[in-house]
Amino acid sequence: MIRIKPFKAIRPPRDKAYLVATRSYLSYNEEELDDKLSNNPFTFLHVINPSKGRKLSLGTEKYMEVKKCFDKFRKQEIFIQDTKESYYLYRQVKEGNEYIGLIAAVAVDDYNAGKIKKHENTLTHREEMFTDYLETTGFNAEPVLLTYKDDPLLNKVFDQYVNTRSEYEFTSTDKVLHQLWLVNDPIHIDTISKAFLQQQELYIADGHHRCASSSLLAERLQGTSGDSHKFFMAFLIGEEQMKVYDFNRLIKGSNYKTMEQLLDELQDSFEIRTEGAGYKPKGIHEIGMYMNGTWHSLRLKKGLVDLDNPVASLDADILSELILGPILGIENLKTDNRAGFLPGTDGMEGLKKKVDSGKFDIAFALYPVTVDQIKMVADAGMTMPPKSTYIEPKMRSGLTVYQIGATKA
Repeated sequence: MIRIKPFKAIRPPRDKAYLVATRSYLSYNEEELDDKLSNNPFTFLHVINPSKGRKLSLGTEKYMEVKKCFDKFRKQEIFIQDTKESYYLYRQVKEGNEYIGLIAAVAVDDYNAGKIKKHENTLTHREEMFTDYLETTGFNAEPVLLTYKDDPLLNKVFDQYVNTRSEYEFTSTDKVLHQLWLVNDPIHIDTISKAFLQQQELYIADGHHRCASSSLLAERLQGTSGDSHKFFMAFLIGEEQMKVYDFNRLIKGSNYKTMEQLLDELQDSFEIRTEGAGYKPKGIHEIGMYMNGTWHSLRLKKGLVDLDNPVASLDADILSELILGPILGIENLKTDNRAGFLPGTDGMEGLKKKVDSGKFDIAFALYPVTVDQIKMVADAGMTMPPKSTYIEPKMRSGLTVYQIGATKA
């Protein structure tokens, strides 16, 4: 039983939505940031990365600057608050893939009770940093991505909206179509809320630290008035809607091994074939390796890993345990600066270019993790290796903002 509720979003008026919405400021380099901030007075970057706060270290002073800029946007009516509690139906179309889901407020208690399941570990200092940010600014502008078991009844409700005029409809400069509808009909709200009460669990696809920090915030604000801090904003999407891409590895150096020596050592664990242009792994337990201008496929030999273990059977773990650690000397992907990562959205050609440029010496291509694998890891209370999945859709900040009632003075 999952408890969600509608809320009164703070959001841009229809004519400014395409100007306000932005990618995370971390995805821009300094030159791009300067361009966005100089040429678009409406971009949400002015709030989440204000000019006066850019030189400040993370902490209360910086977060207060964010709050000040957010309040300025509200005063200028770049942001306005809905008068009715609503769910928000969001649709994104990117490179032929369509994603439709619901933006809603989700109960922190369900996360604390383990009904919202995680597959990644979180870092305590990042949890506390995000909690301080939420408490100081008093708003949340980046929904957690949660996935649920597809429900025909929910799809039927959604279908009634997608053929009507949307509140927002724009294409961003990265050629992604964004649409948003307000769902504030009492019957539809009731139907949606009851449908999620029938869901036994949700799974975190993206936003583990945001979930954890929302839980910490609710604990900090116990006894305060209102209940907004007892919920967090999430984008809920059916399992069949979500797309999981591979997350591939790039390695600098070869631990003083030639390609022939490396292939010789790999033969103990893998069946090796030389592949031509256009190669990519065809299924789980097949790993692609690019080195010295040549692709090889590495097919795992039987009996080397426990296939019943949700983590040990993941190709990312197999790569680390059988190749990166024992052969290339990379024991910790989080801390070893010889290791890099590239999402599958860049394709095999992206990996090839990284190696051919000389920035890296070896590329390893993995087959995408399945939703079922994610769920098995989460159900077992286990965690995946770092950078195991790259999940779409990626939402833009600033389309809907969730207000947290209690704020730090």
